[in-house]
Amino acid sequence: MEKLLLTGEYQLKSIKPLDLSNTTKDEIKTYFENSYSINESLFSGLKDETVFFKCPDRLRLPLIFYYAHTATVYVNKMLIAGLIQERVNFDFETLFETGVDEMSWDDTENYRMGGSFKWPSVQEVVDYRREVKNLVFKVIEDTPLELPINQESPWWALFMGMEHERIHIETSSVLIRQLPVELVQRPRDWKYAPVTSGDGAVKNSMIRVDECDVTLGKPFDFPSYGWDNEYPELNARVPAFEASKFIVTNREFYDFVKAGGYQNQEYWSEEGWKWRGFRQANHPSFWVCTKNCKGGCGGVLGSYTPCRQEVFDRVYKVQNGDVVTNGVSNGVTNGVTENNVEYRYRAIFDIMEMPWDWPVDVNYHEARAYCAWKGPEYRMLTEAEHHAIRDPEPPSSLGVVADSIYDDDPKQNLNMVYGSSTPVNLFPGNQKGFHDVRGNVWQWVEDNFNGFPGSKSHYLYDDFSTPCFDGKHTMMQGCSWVSTGDSASRYCRFSFRRHFYQHLGFRLARSVSENPTLSLRLVGTPVYELGQGVVSNEPNVKCKDVNSVFVPSTNKQYEDDTQQQLSEMIKLQYNDYHDNYVTKLIQICNDAVNKYNIQTKAAVHFGCGAGKMAFELTKLFGEVIGVDVSAYMIDAAQKLQKNGTLSPPKPVVKDTNENGEYADITVPKDVDTQKVTFKQLTWIPNELFGFNLTIQDMTDRVMNPKAWLVRLWDITVPAGIVAIVTSTDWNKEKLEPIIGGRLKYMETVTFDYDGGDGSKKNASVSLWKRK
Repeated sequence: MEKLLLTGEYQLKSIKPLDLSNTTKDEIKTYFENSYSINESLFSGLKDETVFFKCPDRLRLPLIFYYAHTATVYVNKMLIAGLIQERVNFDFETLFETGVDEMSWDDTENYRMGGSFKWPSVQEVVDYRREVKNLVFKVIEDTPLELPINQESPWWALFMGMEHERIHIETSSVLIRQLPVELVQRPRDWKYAPVTSGDGAVKNSMIRVDECDVTLGKPFDFPSYGWDNEYPELNARVPAFEASKFIVTNREFYDFVKAGGYQNQEYWSEEGWKWRGFRQANHPSFWVCTKNCKGGCGGVLGSYTPCRQEVFDRVYKVQNGDVVTNGVSNGVTNGVTENNVEYRYRAIFDIMEMPWDWPVDVNYHEARAYCAWKGPEYRMLTEAEHHAIRDPEPPSSLGVVADSIYDDDPKQNLNMVYGSSTPVNLFPGNQKGFHDVRGNVWQWVEDNFNGFPGSKSHYLYDDFSTPCFDGKHTMMQGCSWVSTGDSASRYCRFSFRRHFYQHLGFRLARSVSENPTLSLRLVGTPVYELGQGVVSNEPNVKCKDVNSVFVPSTNKQYEDDTQQQLSEMIKLQYNDYHDNYVTKLIQICNDAVNKYNIQTKAAVHFGCGAGKMAFELTKLFGEVIGVDVSAYMIDAAQKLQKNGTLSPPKPVVKDTNENGEYADITVPKDVDTQKVTFKQLTWIPNELFGFNLTIQDMTDRVMNPKAWLVRLWDITVPAGIVAIVTSTDWNKEKLEPIIGGRLKYMETVTFDYDGGDGSKKNASVSLWKRK
């Protein structure tokens, strides 16, 4: 597989990230090669080409997607940043652009997982990766390097691609671990960690941490790459608490399993118990037994179970990190008798005797159930508490020396020092007595994922973090053995949905006082999801003032997405006043079509709201796409499209019928609703392209207008028109520095309209053409 897959050298050793205030083109090229090569080398652990088209998880895509995906991100981001002017392969950069983010553990499988869907061949993807690699080399060589590289620099796009690749090295390693063990092979020089260390980690005592202040986050000017959610800094007060010396081990978790923890509903949250029932889980996912437990693979592997005798017997014995024997083993391993052993352990490429002193890999639901089983006072750490168990960290003002990922020997299981977890007592504890504060496995914390006050998304990847600020993604801290680059940084903040598996465990914590105040941040914003509605977000931990732990989502679009906003939009779009907003805007678009001789094949309306403009555009265009960031609005538009009528939400102040009731809104009878497709999107994907008329009508209400504006030229045909609507200050002078490099200004048309309540307002439409 190496010969087929590698576009460069075989590489499993990760190098340190770069100091962006003091680096060279040669160093950047080396760091890129290292990122690219490690990812490709990891995939040499698949036995043959057919495995690329298998689906390790029913809620994820086949591995061929992830092998190609990271390369497409380089192209897509470099194009937006202006580092390149043309694409490499538009079909690939569309097909492999976006994965799946299921809403829950019982979502149906994505259509791309199998069936009649035809993926490109492995050779075609390798050829594409090689072409992208050569393009990145050329960009590095040709682009003037100005230091420091910061978020305003076009070079940020390259580092975004590299760090994104390193994230996928980790997530792909988990997917490979989920494959049937018969389909994988240990790559050359892959080295597991020792199974034990010294006398073992038998006692996991609780260590007290006194009340203290911590600083979360990262300064905007810190000279390393960072994802948007890492910025800015936030000071927090942490009340006294206790935390376990070690991350919870397989041995400790075995006691929970043996005690019937998976069968006792009282230990589980409502969501967790539903997940457990759906998955029919009886033990952690990476434990192997002989009871034919339900597997989690998808597609043609949907009926596969790892818990079979023939898999169980496929055990490999590891000594000092090396596989020395295979076959059924007997005897004693780390104090647990193996003669009648119930469980084996699935490492990434092998079935092993259970490493009882390694951390247990579980999802949040399982970790929460274990805490409840231990006692009502137990929980997991909060994000701020995880900072509190760390040794004192140097101030960020010192630069990269403040981040231990830049140390030559951090004495932690990270950066691929080993190809597995390690015994929790292998590396020394810190000054406070805690082991594996960073590295080994990630650690679930109780906080919802959210930005810090003052955080902002980056225009190159506007939706990297913000869609996850929804109260349904739980944070993790500390990084794992396979974390590299920014993912292993002290500043790194990641999250997953609570049913997800990664190389991810947890540490026990408990408050010192009986009725504590917690340094916990949960999302208090009610987030409406299409097909789901608003799901309550209840805290799983005890605290003195429950309301105090809830904070608004820093995703402004969630904060604004309310029934009241929908009501205002319906008033704006569907009022019966002569100066109706949509009537005026459709006339301007109609005039532009005639004046600039635009073809009428396809149009897209960003900011479609409840759909009135999109419906009207069907009278001019053969195909219309209506896009909005608001779930409430897309829900209303889709209901109108399906039913022809809609009863407005109660906050609407609208003309009433003769009985004094709210009047329904309707789709005009001369509208062909089959011409319209409505989509809720948080960015503009490549699948949207080829529009003769592109209308950007929500610049005034998205979090990062630049992220939407810089994509408009690419989705509009060369002879088409881009119309940017604004009721504020997004005029030619403000737009020119952002889009003027690729769009030519034509004219501005102003218009007055009725706000839906009789008030007079004004807006303008600037028209642009591709250069």
